[in-house]
Formats: sequence, C-alpha cells, structure tokens
Amino acid sequence: MGKEGKLLVFSAPSGSGKTTIVHHLLKQEKLNLDFSISATSRDARGQEIHGKDYYFISAEEFQQHINNDDFIEYEEVYTNNFYGTLKKEVERIWSLGKHVIFDIDVIGGLNIKEKFPDKTLAIFVQPPSIEEMERRLRDRKTDSEEKIKERVLKAEKELKYAKDFDVILINDNLEDAKEDAINLVQNFIS
Repeated sequence: MGKEGKLLVFSAPSGSGKTTIVHHLLKQEKLNLDFSISATSRDARGQEIHGKDYYFISAEEFQQHINNDDFIEYEEVYTNNFYGTLKKEVERIWSLGKHVIFDIDVIGGLNIKEKFPDKTLAIFVQPPSIEEMERRLRDRKTDSEEKIKERVLKAEKELKYAKDFDVILINDNLEDAKEDAINLVQNFIS
C-alpha cells in the first residue's frame, strides 16, 4: 500500500459540529491531511458535489463493490442507504504522502480503528447535550421534523459508543474544540 500515513477518525452524532471541526483541520497545512471521501448510495443533498463531499453511486454499484471486497468498512445506515470507505480512497491519500482524515459515523469509525489499531486516532465529538444537538439540527433547516427525531434517536444510541473511542472531544465552544482537535492530531502524527 505504499508509504502509509496515519488515520484520523472523527465520529459523532449529527449536529455535534464534527464536520466544521474536520474542515478546520483540513485548512491547517502543517497537519498534512487529506479528506477521505466516503461512497454513499443516497442522493446528493443541497450543495453536495460528487467526488468532493461523497462518491454518489447507486445501491447496485455499492453492492458490487461489497462483493468485490473494495471497502475498508461500510454499513447500511438506513434501508438501501449505504455508506462506506473505499480502500482505493485511503491508498490515494497515502500515495500523496498525507494522513487521512475521516468524517464518519460512529460504527464506521470504530471499524476503521479495529482494522488499523496502531495507525488510527479515533475521536468522538460530543455535543454538550442532546437538547443542544437538536437545536443545532433545527437551525440548519435541512431536515424535516421526522428526520430530526430520527437523528436524535440515533444520537442517543451513538453516545453509548463514545467510551470506545480514544478521545472524547466535547464541543460546547467551537473555537476551543477546534484548538483541541489541532493539538490532538498534531501529537498523534508527530
């Protein structure tokens, strides 16, 4: 697999701020990170771009990749709604001499940690509370009421996995959380 870098996994319930933190880390050139683009069988939402936010593929194509053992990890999050990390995506980033950063759901994050225990730092970004998380989801105005309730239920389940991560990063103040994330990553890759 060429020269292998480190793997930095950021997982969290929706609305915890993990995506904002990951974007901030990607801007820090000294960290030498590149974003692992996940494959998904869901449709693009809003401004999402194929090959930048996700690789959008059909459920059939996704199934084909599963059959070919092309994924490091994958899961069916909702019925026929798959997400996964392609092996060739990690290889692409390592071949650039960079470390891989993942913005990935909790189970996916733990699966990567399990496959590459020594190379992976798994960080769980925790919202200060479920209420605050729900408020952030509402403020985004991207989800229906039903979807928000579904995400809140999922978050309650996901929070139980926080203890399985290397670090729990509580995001009650975004600037502090960004700073903490930079320090965690820097210490791990140096």
